[in-house]
Amino acid sequence: MGDTALRGRYARVLDRVDAACRAAGRPRESVRLIAVSKLHPAEDVAVVAAAGQVDFGENYVQEALQKREDLASTPACGGIRWHMIGHVQSRKAALVAGAFSLVHTIDSRKLADAFERRLAEGGARQPVLFEVNVAEEPQKSGIMSVDLPELADYVLERCPHLDVRGLMCLPPVFDAGDAARPHFARLRELSETLRARLGLPLPELSMGMSGDFEGAVAEGATMVRIGTDIFGPRPVKV
Repeated sequence: MGDTALRGRYARVLDRVDAACRAAGRPRESVRLIAVSKLHPAEDVAVVAAAGQVDFGENYVQEALQKREDLASTPACGGIRWHMIGHVQSRKAALVAGAFSLVHTIDSRKLADAFERRLAEGGARQPVLFEVNVAEEPQKSGIMSVDLPELADYVLERCPHLDVRGLMCLPPVFDAGDAARPHFARLRELSETLRARLGLPLPELSMGMSGDFEGAVAEGATMVRIGTDIFGPRPVKV
């Protein structure tokens, strides 16, 4: 895709986010766009960053770290905030901990412990979200709703270097508009319950993608993760 076409797609997505916020009666600054760049080249990230985008989401650890290295000397990319939005294997936690502005996918004690061990070495704190399997799909990652309070209690007690900022979900119906909205509402309800339980602000709700983010914004999303509508169809992973 040419640079002009890419900038045009990005501008149209910004317009849609603006419209979704207006429709929901929310201030535009209350919703952050995460441009999901997985499997797209670093050159495309640079184009979108030059157009003003700050937050970029990656799913694969090695790919994300390679892109960061490739773009390190590109002036437009100096202010990028990188988000890990894919499942992280506990054996790769040491590569991720402290390397991302936000990790969206903490979903087990084992993974939280792996992050904590790495972070404790340097004394850094890592902002994280709990990934919730809102539809209880056995094939998907994410903590089941019923197990969320126990995991949250554990992290607060045993993982002081994890800064819990909120919740994330991936609904079972991809890009299906309002079909995903009940799942977004469920995540918001879980967040409100957990906020009261923990006494933490938990300001972030990461939910909504290219085909359904308007409903997510209406249900309180503070971050929407949009890839295809910005970068086009993903290349095949090899």
